[in-house]
Amino acid sequence: MPNPLKIKLDKRSKYLRSLVVRSLLGGGRGHMGSAMSLIEILRVLYDDIINFKSSQPKKKDRDRVILSKGHGCLALYAVLADKGFFKKSELDKTSKFDSILGGHPESLKVKGVEASTGALGHGLSIGVGMAIAAKIKKQKHKIFVILGDGEINEGSIWEAALSASKHKLNNLKILLDYNKIQSYGLVKEVLNLEPLKDKWKSFGFDVSDVNGHNIKQLKKNLTKFISDKKNKPSITICNTIKGKGFYFAENNPKWHHRNSFTKEEIDNLNQCLK
Repeated sequence: MPNPLKIKLDKRSKYLRSLVVRSLLGGGRGHMGSAMSLIEILRVLYDDIINFKSSQPKKKDRDRVILSKGHGCLALYAVLADKGFFKKSELDKTSKFDSILGGHPESLKVKGVEASTGALGHGLSIGVGMAIAAKIKKQKHKIFVILGDGEINEGSIWEAALSASKHKLNNLKILLDYNKIQSYGLVKEVLNLEPLKDKWKSFGFDVSDVNGHNIKQLKKNLTKFISDKKNKPSITICNTIKGKGFYFAENNPKWHHRNSFTKEEIDNLNQCLK
């Protein structure tokens, strides 16, 4: 039976991946696998869902997107560059000493980055704080927090989830990048998360799941969140493939992070983008 996540990527998804590869090869290092599973999630958010203006990155009524799994930042950089938050030429020196683009995103350096993340487990707490503040101030913007599956091993995630439920934060949406591989192995072997949907339901969340590479499913799910009047926070479990789009990197923990590339690997990266 074919893997339902093995969908064909369209031109835009390939283009955004080409920007990630540009960063990866420009800086000579990065979390490749972790970025490629994120592309469609970020693409749909910025193309179809969130309210933002790249020329006014601190616009008060903007929606907030927090990439809690900060090591996936090459995907965020690709989307922010595509949307005009900074010049695409910055991608060519990602992770170099004179670059604003580090191995984890920094809000004081990069326009469009809402929170400096990388120490896993912090982003949801930041998002909960933002959502509570918006409620107190009667502001209408939404807060989206993108978590990694390995990241939710952290106890701080579940403390934040309890708080989100207590405060009925229906302006908060979690998107879980469930690629099922963390830094050194399969999630189910490192610390099994299942039954994952039931866990989040027990914490008072509205829970749904989608194919995290399917544009239509993501857009339908997120559009529903924008219009829903439920009095609780929500999470969408996005089933994804680590290294998506690159046959040699898909579901391969060795491509979680790379800091050197052979000529053959560079050729293979570029060939997959054609």
